[in-house]
Amino acid sequence: MYYPEIARKIIDLKNADLAFRDKLIEQGKLGDGYNDEMAAIHNSNADALEEIIDQVGYPTVDKVGEEASDAAWLVVQHSIGRPAFMRKCAVLLHDAVDENKANTLHLAYLEDRIAVLEGRKQLYKTQFDWNQSGELSAQPFDDLYKVNQRRKSLGLNSLEEQTHIMRSRAAKENQSPPENLEQRKQEMDTWMEKVGWIIVS
Repeated sequence: MYYPEIARKIIDLKNADLAFRDKLIEQGKLGDGYNDEMAAIHNSNADALEEIIDQVGYPTVDKVGEEASDAAWLVVQHSIGRPAFMRKCAVLLHDAVDENKANTLHLAYLEDRIAVLEGRKQLYKTQFDWNQSGELSAQPFDDLYKVNQRRKSLGLNSLEEQTHIMRSRAAKENQSPPENLEQRKQEMDTWMEKVGWIIVS
């Protein structure tokens, strides 16, 4: 069954997210840590999308169309303050991919992001962050050949090519590495513990 009203709602969620991101770019603040207002938008969007998923299941192309299905993935990808929700969506998206109802790349990006947040290695190196040299890099790193073979299997470009794209985009958006990388890491660890990515026994 196709749900046009739900499709429009999901696209609106994505548009609100990207509009605020554009605002941060214009202000030169996109790279200044996880903005509180952006976090609020991400959390609100996650809550709204979870209600939709509880109602109709994961927003696959057959249910909401390609644009809204892409938008749903972006909302999930940005819902980093909702660990349980992201993991729930990864399971649902995996099932949808198996049924040829969702984009395989969406699953790869989501699983990589969850891996990073859980402190595990990425399979496809889709997630980038600043390294000690002040450059965007896909970390943590393993065998480059194997990474590129996995990326190629999904139709992705090489990691070298993607690294160039990500660094060029960051420069265009006036992003810069944090002044104190270690302090930023400590702040992120504190935040990840607070929202539930890191469990302290």
